[in-house]
Amino acid sequence: MTYFGFLLRFLVFPIMVLLGILWWDHQRGRKGNHTLHNWPAWAAILLHVIIALIYTTPWDNYLVATNVWWYDPELVTGIVIGWVPIEEYTFFLLQPILAGLWVFFLRNRMTIEEDPGSTQSRRNWVIGLGLIWLIVAAILLFRWRPGTYLALELIWALPPIMLQFGFGADILWKYRRLLLFAVAPMTLYLSGADTLAISHGTWTIDPAQSLPILLGGILPVEEFLFFFLTNTLCIFGITLLMAVESRERFVRFRERFRKSISTRKRYSAAD
Repeated sequence: MTYFGFLLRFLVFPIMVLLGILWWDHQRGRKGNHTLHNWPAWAAILLHVIIALIYTTPWDNYLVATNVWWYDPELVTGIVIGWVPIEEYTFFLLQPILAGLWVFFLRNRMTIEEDPGSTQSRRNWVIGLGLIWLIVAAILLFRWRPGTYLALELIWALPPIMLQFGFGADILWKYRRLLLFAVAPMTLYLSGADTLAISHGTWTIDPAQSLPILLGGILPVEEFLFFFLTNTLCIFGITLLMAVESRERFVRFRERFRKSISTRKRYSAAD
């Protein structure tokens, strides 16, 4: 199975199906929960496509350059930017689109009734994830080779997730049912597709730089974690952008920032 064949089967085709369903929803006036219309859907997805491309490119190039994973040259077009084939960059663009469309598909069909959680939980989440980040940083520092891929994933993914929780852990908790039905199926779906790609030799994960834990005897556990983390990043981010609560909170944060800058200027002038 070529890499572009993988993309066509498992990403492009479901994207086209979801686009058709969402177009039909629009024609019927089906909009779902009114609290998740803060941004236009296309703008929320486009922003995450851009972020995914910029943020993932150096990290993934490092993985290929250090042979954490590699691809079969016979199953790609041969167009390479840096160390990574053009198909991989295409995947960076397609996954946020697929995840975002799935979120909007669910939004149009689910009722949100949960109360938001305590704002105090935002700090607790950031502290907890920060501690995990320090632990995996130690794995890289002490060069435990089987933990390399796992550590690189978490080093890369946890900072933006901490930012998401720091901004709106309570908002995410309000929409927890939507997030569960968005993240879990997308993770399982892409993990299953990845298992097929690995079994066909489209790409390979270095056994020496990953844990000896293979799901179904084929899929390295780090690959499952990768799809969980990337779906979490996309789906949490899109949900926060779409939530009306985020707009109100952003305005408050902006006003605090302006007041802080104004206060510092006054103190500087006085000195």
